[in-house]
Amino acid sequence: MISTENIRLPFADLELAEPLQKAVFNLGFEFCTPIQAQSLAYTLEGHDVTGRAQTGTGKTIAFLLTILNDLLSNPKNDRYIAEPRALIVAPTRELAIQIAADADDLTRFCDIHVVTLVGGEEYQKQLSALEKRTVDIVVATPGRLLDFVSNDNIYLGLIELLVLDEADRMLDMGFIPQVRRVIAQTPKKDCRQTLMFSATFSDEIIELAQRWAMNPVMVEVEPEKIASDSVTQMIYLTTSDNKYDLLYNLLLEEETEKVIVFNNRRDQVRELADYLHKSGIDCGALSGDIPQYKRIRTLDAFKIGKLRVLVATDVAGRGLHIDDVSHVINFSLPEEPEDYVHRIGRTGRAGAIGTSISFACEEDSFLLPAIEEKLGTKLDCVYPLDHLLEPAPPFVRKSRFTIKSRSKHK
Repeated sequence: MISTENIRLPFADLELAEPLQKAVFNLGFEFCTPIQAQSLAYTLEGHDVTGRAQTGTGKTIAFLLTILNDLLSNPKNDRYIAEPRALIVAPTRELAIQIAADADDLTRFCDIHVVTLVGGEEYQKQLSALEKRTVDIVVATPGRLLDFVSNDNIYLGLIELLVLDEADRMLDMGFIPQVRRVIAQTPKKDCRQTLMFSATFSDEIIELAQRWAMNPVMVEVEPEKIASDSVTQMIYLTTSDNKYDLLYNLLLEEETEKVIVFNNRRDQVRELADYLHKSGIDCGALSGDIPQYKRIRTLDAFKIGKLRVLVATDVAGRGLHIDDVSHVINFSLPEEPEDYVHRIGRTGRAGAIGTSISFACEEDSFLLPAIEEKLGTKLDCVYPLDHLLEPAPPFVRKSRFTIKSRSKHK
């Protein structure tokens, strides 16, 4: 396994195709991140790679550079409509759209056509994008991609490069059977290059890598710091009954300008957003059971500032890239320390200072030691000041937020 040392490699040393090198320079990229340096050393040579890397480490640019450099170096013009050469599969619509946006940035000086196939948008509109001209790269979520495959509106038999991004999250969300059906439509693994990225190297992920990739090089990169210095973290010790009062009063503070509130369960996300709305807080909800078109509308409203607060589960929050989030509030502590790291990474982005506040009640405070072990540091645990526990509007039934079971249902 290749791992961990920070390799300060200039992009200029990669000998990328000229239009691609120009785009990289135009974007201001000078040195590769560790995951880029270590994976590109193999992927640009055609090797399959399975990479362990967190969100925000630059893995998207790594696999996009691999794809684009190969397509530009080996042009093929004898293809029909809807026969892509490269396929990127991502677990969520939000992540797929972010990947496609990065691809657009890198293809500004070359004639590479990228199409995004995700749920929540008109099928016909996406079909028109496929049929408009010969497509080179498709970025898709598993369900919508299978819709196109089932309707014979896309042919994956000429895929030369396959990327599975955030494979661990696809595993968590139950998408692996769909991904397996997608891969069955592509050439055999010895006839394509396969790149797989995951935040963890669980036994299941390693087994999938061996099944779907050809002698993959395992590249593992830990972030330089688990938690950024730009994020202030604090824990409020409270009770289940006081959680909503505490949240409501925190949201009244002037400095809480743009807030993501994380909760573990889908039903509580819906209830929490509903009560906040009734309390006069502009907010929206993101969870796996909310229709995709509503998720799109909610996320767009949050990005432009029409909504000040977004309540989300971990699954729905994955892949969110919003630079001006001032606070992340963990209404419930996550059961997996990895999810805590992912949550606090939603704030303090792009050089800004962010704040992470977590509520630890009697039911979930036992999760703190594992989180602190993951972070490699002790967290400041304090009791909230009296004014933060002032009763919220009287119609709110705070008892609804008492955690009665530790369900992993998201």
